[in-house]
Amino acid sequence: MQIVLVDPSRTVRRIVGELIQQGGNEICPLSNGDEALTYIKNNPEVRALITCAELETMSGIELCRQARALVGSRRPLYILLMSSSDEQDRLVQALDNGADDFICKPPIAEELRARLRTAERVTTMQNELFRYATTDFLTGLLNRRVFFDRAGEACERAKTGNAVTATIFDLDHFKQINDTHGHGVGDAVLRSVAAEAALLEGLVGRLGGEEFGIIVDAPVSDAFEIAESFRRAIGELKIHADNKVVEVTCSLGLAEWEDGDSVDSLLRRADMALYEAKRAGRDRVIAADTYSISKGHENWQGVSRQSTRRGKQ
Repeated sequence: MQIVLVDPSRTVRRIVGELIQQGGNEICPLSNGDEALTYIKNNPEVRALITCAELETMSGIELCRQARALVGSRRPLYILLMSSSDEQDRLVQALDNGADDFICKPPIAEELRARLRTAERVTTMQNELFRYATTDFLTGLLNRRVFFDRAGEACERAKTGNAVTATIFDLDHFKQINDTHGHGVGDAVLRSVAAEAALLEGLVGRLGGEEFGIIVDAPVSDAFEIAESFRRAIGELKIHADNKVVEVTCSLGLAEWEDGDSVDSLLRRADMALYEAKRAGRDRVIAADTYSISKGHENWQGVSRQSTRRGKQ
């Protein structure tokens, strides 16, 4: 387990760090709260924070509060406040500000190790709960709710000038695969396509059925190249299931974030482009309000904003 230890005293960091390492843990000793927050933000594998109550740039209790806000409900972080004072008010204040436990300073070796074993049990269970709450059970990709939440965050970044493009894709004639080969084979196809999609950079989620979403921090021109490469990769898949070899193609619609877009409007324009890709013959990439250079260089001038989803199969 990776643990961040924060204390202004080099001696304390050395002594407590040795105790932590003796339990088989990995330690990152730091001297102030700002360093700790930066390290925790950039290292999602950190599972525990032990902080002294008396710090220089911010109090240990304030560090507890900010660290808890930083990870939110995204990842587990077990927080221990370490203090030479056992005042009841401080204990209550620490717990109210995000700490999970409180330990006296200097800590008793066996007590510290026992508390860290508790931290490992708790964060392991939390990791499992996060996984169930955030991922699609069949494909392991982000589920619809989390995908939309993260897409909202991407749109907020776009407001500051960061290019963001949304892609929606689904599998062509997927119903025929289920009808011909059965749902077990259909599930194997979805898992294989999802495994290929998981290799892409950015957010990738299953929106439902055979429909998936991708959000990348890139202009539509770059996202188009990514989508076209992905389309070719899916077309080359040979999926073996129940002594059958199944091939599949996909259609993709793209839209780049524009001023005034919400998550819904951005994804709606990508969905309209997907509809147009289906209407134009499937197995191709089309970008909203631009043209398709995939599958034959067909020119298509703009997606009608009145398009509907009828016709997807």
